Amino acid sequence: MEEYLPLIIQLVSGAVGGNVAGKLLKNLSLGTLGNSISGILGGGLGGYLLGMLGLDAGGGEMDLSGILGSVAGGGVGGGVIMAIIGTIKNAMAK
Repeated sequence: MEEYLPLIIQLVSGAVGGNVAGKLLKNLSLGTLGNSISGILGGGLGGYLLGMLGLDAGGGEMDLSGILGSVAGGGVGGGVIMAIIGTIKNAMAK
């Protein structure tokens, strides 16, 4: 179970990051559910990409730096993916 903890943290942080980005970028918001789903996707993708680049703090360890790295990677990834999807959705609606 411990090996899945960083992924779980990234997914939850991604959902939070997607919703925070939705509140800050109201014109790109997908609604709470849409922001959460795109944030979860972005959180997982962001954590995966950071791991591939060797930038995952703590290397998957569950110390404070590893947890903070997972939260940051997931939150930023979630916000970025939500904004990208919101931009695409707005462009298609025109």
